[in-house]
Amino acid sequence: MRKTLIGLAIIGLVIVGGLFVTRPTTVDASSFETLTGDPVAGELVFAATGCASCHSNAETKLGLAGGQSFQTDFGTFYAPNISQHPDEGIGSWNLTELASAMTHGTSPSGQHYYPAFPYTSYRSMQPQDIADLFAYLKTTDVEDTPSRGHDLSFPFNMRVTLGGWKLLYLSEGPWLEVGDDPILARGQYLVEVMGHCGECHTPRNALGAKQASAWLAGALNPSGSGRIPNITSSDDGIGGWSNDELLEYFLTGFTPDFDVVGGSMASVQSNLAKLPETDLQAIVAYLKATPPL
Repeated sequence: MRKTLIGLAIIGLVIVGGLFVTRPTTVDASSFETLTGDPVAGELVFAATGCASCHSNAETKLGLAGGQSFQTDFGTFYAPNISQHPDEGIGSWNLTELASAMTHGTSPSGQHYYPAFPYTSYRSMQPQDIADLFAYLKTTDVEDTPSRGHDLSFPFNMRVTLGGWKLLYLSEGPWLEVGDDPILARGQYLVEVMGHCGECHTPRNALGAKQASAWLAGALNPSGSGRIPNITSSDDGIGGWSNDELLEYFLTGFTPDFDVVGGSMASVQSNLAKLPETDLQAIVAYLKATPPL
């Protein structure tokens, strides 16, 4: 009996210890206390991070009321309302709460967010960019549409399991060694972090984490229809595109074959077209520097 109790106590300690190690974490508030956001700069961050691509209204594709569905192997995720409504949206959030959500995947109430929200990419965002984004979001509309709960199967509907997932994968990346080249460094930040391109264009393992060996090499469409393209520098990717052709695609949506961007990439291209041309050139330089896969 005594040995059984000791064994149960050890198991209990292991469980408690595991929950402590994998508990939701937040940013250091002191890193944001002195920051003042610029809504004009924040509008560019908003475009670069593609917030509206997922969080726009599911029916009208306008506003930030959420509701768009995203099918995965783990179930269906629904983008939440991130408008300035104080209850249905994020209007009551402060800057550190937004930063904790974007870089730690932790909600203001202290829960884990699912990585369908690309915080593994946003993890490396600069505090000033988050402050600018926060300032811009404060200028957006109020939408009273309630957020819809995700439709996930067991055990993926248990948020507590996300702590272990984060322990394994939250700090993944950087994915490409760019050295001291400032243009490549800027391109890396736009592609790997703010633009979170790898979230769609990189295949995932059985646990839903991006496969480092196949960075940007294309992936099956989680909706089950078609394939998300390879965007590495190989001939199967964008290797045959010139720098000018890539730049033109980002600006206008037209491919070298006179086709036009479609599907979910249409909203991404629309966002990219709002960025300074120097940023688009940095993205081109980064993609051209990727290993051909």
